[in-house]
Amino acid sequence: MKVPTDNSRRSFLKNSAALAGAGALAMNFNQADAASTGPLMAYVGTFSSPLKDVLPTQVDLPPGNGQGIHIFQVDRATGAMTPSGIVELGISPSCLALNAAGTCLYSANETDRVGGQREGSVSAFAISRADGSLKLLNKVRSGGDGPTYVSLHPSGRFLLVANYFGGSVAVLPILPDGRLGEATDIKQDSGKIGPARATNAPKGSFAFSGHDRTHAHMIQADPSGQFVLHVDLGLDQIFVWQFDQQNGKLLPARDHIVKLPAGDGPRHFHFHPNGRWFYSIQEEGSNLVLFDYEAATGKLSARQTISTLPPGFAGSNFCSEILVSADGRFVYAGNRLHDSIGIFAIGADGTLTHVADEWTRGNYPRSFSFNPTGDLLYCLNQRADNIAIFRVDIKSGQLKFTGQYVSVGNPSHMLFLDLGK
Repeated sequence: MKVPTDNSRRSFLKNSAALAGAGALAMNFNQADAASTGPLMAYVGTFSSPLKDVLPTQVDLPPGNGQGIHIFQVDRATGAMTPSGIVELGISPSCLALNAAGTCLYSANETDRVGGQREGSVSAFAISRADGSLKLLNKVRSGGDGPTYVSLHPSGRFLLVANYFGGSVAVLPILPDGRLGEATDIKQDSGKIGPARATNAPKGSFAFSGHDRTHAHMIQADPSGQFVLHVDLGLDQIFVWQFDQQNGKLLPARDHIVKLPAGDGPRHFHFHPNGRWFYSIQEEGSNLVLFDYEAATGKLSARQTISTLPPGFAGSNFCSEILVSADGRFVYAGNRLHDSIGIFAIGADGTLTHVADEWTRGNYPRSFSFNPTGDLLYCLNQRADNIAIFRVDIKSGQLKFTGQYVSVGNPSHMLFLDLGK
């Protein structure tokens, strides 16, 4: 994918203004958070299923080390995490989502069974605003096997679910009391499975993970909520849906399917704060792709591809997480096996330039999260059973290890909640 070199002065000024606006929004958000005096809580989802419940095709899940959802109180200045409780679950609540009011938490239960059948579930919890503790509200079917991702629709009325082993996505209504209803829509991915060897695989790579069947890996609405996007790693495709908010239905958008290079395996994505740039990370191709996003139609147009790995790297790697900083100036990309976070600067036109790579201080970084002020990054090293805490240099984007580790078995996903707001 070739990057155009003809950028007009008008386009440059427009994009620069967008970046500046995103930075101003992030600064205001950070200042507001810094003024909060209530407890800052963190919720960590884990892989916590016993050996007998691990799916035979799962290649990256050491079983049983997590205990469920781990709850911590976070020191705002140092980032230190103090255990505050555990919701013991042996069903691998590997991905979490919070509603906007901070009153409910939802978990994808990746290895659960429902009615004796191999099918995943999603749990809803009420959050105590006094101490951040969780109380189970209900649990419903996820609409497929192995739910690996959940996200809230901007309306707050629906939870979106991606079922990795089921190769399906589902829409679950959120009831007035926060409980979940049965799915209003389920879409099953189908098509030609990509090859085991990625088009853009690093030299010497043996990263063959997800091209055995369909694997829906992430689902999320765009900022407006008008469209919902999801990726299928096995099909090497991004699906774009127009969302019917009245009935909770997914309708194919005009440009419904976006194909990525064969075998590269799209895993996660993240919108830039300006809503016009969309970044996708490919698990087996070990690269990032920048797309221009048309908010009016949901159309994605690829414009740049860049490796997540340092120049000259040869060997196996599985990409994991991708995050855009709140100020819109940097992209962070997770590399498993290489065990690093790639740091990329965002140019005035959205294109990426490699800045640095930071060792994660543990193996197999599955995900990472920024604290609410964006000056700390928490890296969840799945196979090391720890969370490593880094200080973020806001100007350069680079990371510096604080020396702090937090022991959590098979950490997978982490969210913050400010109880002072």
